[in-house]
Amino acid sequence: MNYFDAIILGIVEGLTEFLPVSSTGHLTITEKILGLQVDDPAVTGFTAVIQMGAILAVIVYFARDIWSIVRTWTLGLVKPEYRGHRDFRMGWYVILGTIPVGIVGLLARNVIKNDLRSLWVVAIALIGWSAVMWAAERAASQARSEKALNLTDAIVVGVVQCISLIPGVSRSGATISAGLFRGLDRVAATRLSFFLSIPALLAAGVFELKDALGGEIGVGETLVGTVVAFVVAYASVAWLLRFVAHHPITWFVPYRIALGAVLLVLLAGGVMSAT
Repeated sequence: MNYFDAIILGIVEGLTEFLPVSSTGHLTITEKILGLQVDDPAVTGFTAVIQMGAILAVIVYFARDIWSIVRTWTLGLVKPEYRGHRDFRMGWYVILGTIPVGIVGLLARNVIKNDLRSLWVVAIALIGWSAVMWAAERAASQARSEKALNLTDAIVVGVVQCISLIPGVSRSGATISAGLFRGLDRVAATRLSFFLSIPALLAAGVFELKDALGGEIGVGETLVGTVVAFVVAYASVAWLLRFVAHHPITWFVPYRIALGAVLLVLLAGGVMSAT
C-alpha cells in the first residue's frame, strides 16, 4: 500500500463510516479496485485502524455531550444525587449496549476477517439490509425523542449492531433501523448510533493495530489514512445529523441496491474476483 492508496481509503472511510451504506463494504470494494488483497491481515487491520480517525471525529463533534456523560456517570458512581440524571443513564446505555458487539466481534473475529471478507457477501448484504431499512421507516412512529431513551432501546440497538459485523450491512444502517423499530425519532436513533460506535470501533482499531503495522503497510501510510478519515468523517457527521432530521434513511436504499446489483453482475461475469 502506498500513500495514494491510504488517502483514497481514508476518504472512503470518512465518507461512508456514518452513512447507512456500509463503510466496510465500500472499503472492501475500493481495496479490490486498488489491487490490494482484501483478506490480507495487514489490509483488514489497516481498515480497522483508520476507523479510529472517523471515531475521533465523532468524539470531537460531540465533545461537550461526551464530557457531560462521562463526568455525570463517574460522579454518579459515588454520589447518588447524580444517578437520576439522563447523562448518567446514557453512560450505562453506551456501556451495556456495547457489550454484545464486543463479545460477538471477539468470538467471530476469524470469520469476520476471512470468510466474510468477500464481495459476494458485500453485494448480498447491501441489497438484503436495504429491505430492513425500508421496513424500519415504514414501521417508524418516531414518537420518542432522546429524552425517552431507555435501557431496552440501548440493548436492542446494541444487539442489532452485531449484524453490522457483516460487510455490506452498515453499522449505522443497522443501528438506526433498530432505533426506528423501537419508536425513536431519527435524530435520537442516529445520536445513539454515534455514541455506541465510539467504544466499539475504538476497541476494534486498537485490537487490529498490530496487524496493520506488523505487515507491509507502513506507519506513515496508516497515519495518513487515519487523518484523512478524521477530516472527511467530521464533515459527514455534521451533514448526516442535518439530513436525518428531515429525510428518511430510505433515501440511501436505491444506491445500496444499485451498487449491490452491479457487484453481483461483475462477480458473476468474472470481471471481478470476490477476494
